[in-house]
Order: sequence, then C-alpha cells, then structure tokens
Amino acid sequence: MEIIEREKRTMGTGIYLIIDPSMDELTLLNKLNLCLREKLAAVQIWDNFKDNRNLIELINKIIEECHAKNVPVLINNRWELLNTTLLDGVHFDVIPENYTEIKRSVTKPFISGLTCNNDLTLVEWASKNKLDYISFCSIFPSQTANSCEIVNFNTIHDAARNYGLPIYLAGGIKPENIHQLDELKYTGIAVVSGIMSTNKPNESIKKYLEKLNKNENRNHQ
Repeated sequence: MEIIEREKRTMGTGIYLIIDPSMDELTLLNKLNLCLREKLAAVQIWDNFKDNRNLIELINKIIEECHAKNVPVLINNRWELLNTTLLDGVHFDVIPENYTEIKRSVTKPFISGLTCNNDLTLVEWASKNKLDYISFCSIFPSQTANSCEIVNFNTIHDAARNYGLPIYLAGGIKPENIHQLDELKYTGIAVVSGIMSTNKPNESIKKYLEKLNKNENRNHQ
C-alpha cells in the first residue's frame, strides 16, 4: 500500500471498536466487515500482535476495510507505525515520556488519545498537550480491562466540566447497563469483547447504538 499523506480524520460519536489482532485473521476481518455495516466512531487495533504475523500487512488490511467506510483507525501504543502505514492515530495506555519527540517524528497529522483513571493529572496532561480525546477505564468490572481501576463518576464529571476533551468510556459496558451512564457527559463508548466475542457483532453494535441513541441529547452534547 502506497503511503500518501492526507488530512487528519476525525473520530465520531457512538461506538469506538477495539479489535484484537491476535485473533485468527480471517475471523477478525470477517467480523470487522460485519461491524462496518453499522456506524462506528473509530477502530483501535490493540497492541497484542502475534510474533509470527506480518503486522504491517494485517494493519493495512484493517485500514483498507475501515477507510472504505471513512472510519479512522488507531494503533494502541505503537506510534512508530504511523509513518509506515495509513493509520490515522495512536492511543496511549500511559503518558509517553517523549511525546514532543513523537509529534516531531510523525510525518503527518494524527489523532491522539490517552487512557485515564481517577488521577486527573492525566486529563490535565492530555488537555495541555492538545490530545484529541481521553478514554476512562474501567467504568465497570471487565475481563478485558482487568488492569484498570474502577473510575469514580465524579472524576468523569470533573473532566467534562473542567477540560472539555471528548470523552470515551471503556470497561464492562453492556447494552443492559448503559442506562447507568445517563448522568455522564460523554462522546462514546469503547467496546472489545461485548462486540467481537459474538458471532453477529453487527447485531451487538445495533443493540449498543439503540441504547445510546435513547440518550443522545443528554450524552452527546
């Protein structure tokens, strides 16, 4: 795939899909294709590659599918891949020590996000460094977010009120508990197993979107 510099894509509202590249490739791409039948805010490729896999080739296949639907694709942590692929951005699990150097090194505009918890200094750093969004993890107990502490809703309120960054919520969110988020102001929800572990991921997305849309005026301001 020829690398062509283009304008920075923007993330949308709703479902921020996180996919696991260690999944069987054919299964992963088939499920992704089904997911892209529905509206997605973005797709993030989790930093969980198999050693024996051509990761550039796989990333390019994922990008091709997503860009056909104008869905931005982010990489988890591996920012250096922004220069060798058409990836749209990077999501950091922790504050990178050399973010100024990273911005200098990347040869195109890119989306950047950071995982946050109850420590508001992380949100402050993201705001000061003009990141595009933050993601709070974990909202509820979750097997795929088991390294995250449970975030106090007051922290999310404070972040929304004082920093104005787009907020995505992650960890243990299911269609049946989305109503518990009604009091929060957020842009979307990041989902892994709730979608990709099912046989009909597009149907799962529909269920999430149905619940989210009921509170669109409240949550997507």
